[in-house]
Amino acid sequence: MQKATIQLETLTCPSCMLKIEGALKTVDGIDKESINVSFNTSKVKLNFDDGKTSINDIENAITKLGYEVKKSTVKAL
Repeated sequence: MQKATIQLETLTCPSCMLKIEGALKTVDGIDKESINVSFNTSKVKLNFDDGKTSINDIENAITKLGYEVKKSTVKAL
């Protein structure tokens, strides 16, 4: 398992949080209970199984919604 922190550039409203959370819950390999999208900091934090998905897949799920990923960090759990 890996822990990801994704800094977003364009998170502008609370409904954006729900939209991103919903999209991430459909990505196989993400621990759905670990998803935390913060409107105040424009950060997404989550845990994922790197055998099932990658940080690139996660970033793509976010960018497909029209949000820009500024920076991502991944650490082993």
